[in-house]
Amino acid sequence: MKILFIHNEYAKLSGEEQSVINLTRLLAEHGHTVELLKRSSAEISDSLSGKIKSFFTGIHNPCAVKAVRKKIADFKPDIVQVQNLYPLFSPSIIPAIKNLSIPVVMRCPNYRLFCPNGLCYDTNGQICEMCFGGHELNCFKKNCLGSSVKSLGYAIRNAAARMTGRILNHVDMFIVQTEFQRQKFIQQGISENKLAILPSIAPQIPPPPEHWSSGTTVTFIGRVSPEKGIFDFLKAAENLPHIPFTVAGSYDDFPDLPKSAPKNIKWLGFLRGEALLQAYLNARIVVVPSRWYEGFPNVIVTAMMLQRPVIATDLGAASSIITNDLDGRLFPLNNIDALISSIAELYNNEATCRRLAFKGYASASTRFSAETVYETLIGIYLKLH
Repeated sequence: MKILFIHNEYAKLSGEEQSVINLTRLLAEHGHTVELLKRSSAEISDSLSGKIKSFFTGIHNPCAVKAVRKKIADFKPDIVQVQNLYPLFSPSIIPAIKNLSIPVVMRCPNYRLFCPNGLCYDTNGQICEMCFGGHELNCFKKNCLGSSVKSLGYAIRNAAARMTGRILNHVDMFIVQTEFQRQKFIQQGISENKLAILPSIAPQIPPPPEHWSSGTTVTFIGRVSPEKGIFDFLKAAENLPHIPFTVAGSYDDFPDLPKSAPKNIKWLGFLRGEALLQAYLNARIVVVPSRWYEGFPNVIVTAMMLQRPVIATDLGAASSIITNDLDGRLFPLNNIDALISSIAELYNNEATCRRLAFKGYASASTRFSAETVYETLIGIYLKLH
């Protein structure tokens, strides 16, 4: 099968870029011919004129339509998978592809179809769905992008895409990452028949040690930011002073935070490679206290693959990845007492940690293996081809 991927890269490397790399490599390894047509937001990120131009190209870009048609004429794909359209491709390319009688699949790692910033999270640190149902102007009213001009631009391009139906009426299948996300899309009127779940591939990391042993720390891994729940993590540490806590992640946005944090927290900073792997293995529990929906948290799946029990907020993607008390633990959003008691219970019960760790590994290594993801993806394609 010949598959064309279309993707507007972000100005900086992101999870979406990595997913494109992973999926195109996976398909090529199974004998498919894959080509990538891409643009990059870096082309306009430092230019005022470029940013002004991108407002219009995010709504309609005839040059992108021409480029896509040429690529299809040259490559003759059996199917097209779209990842990110904004701001240099625009939704205008999708009807152009459909007019050539080629099936279109769109992978949706976030909620950008209905929320202009894609995150369902506002500048006040709250879950927000106010733009759902065709109310995109709320993005401007709440200034969700931190710039009134940018927020208005995002709101207008989302409204334009919705009113023209270029995406919703012409995409054959929308790929989401979790059942939670699928339900959100159904609530916004997308037919169940046009939705498929494709999780991310579990990280390719060394297998866990042959002889399982419990770590010693309660560990937070990831960006130190409010939406990631860092302040809930600090509150838990404050209430459990006898337990060692660790933070592995950049705190550049909050450089003074370690000085004011509880003394039982060790700050490791940004880690990668073997140092990051060791941070996981040193953990008795990995805590993922996110306060937003997330897409598909790599931290959760990595911890499961390394047989580290996970405690996560019962929200968004985590609620689809973890089954409470089977392969991890979930606690309700804003219930700090539940987080504290769950940490205390698990930390003092090695047998339960071991059970959750083994079940987590069995779940992640099966559900999110490269082979499982490939079979799911090719099944989606074959239904349309």
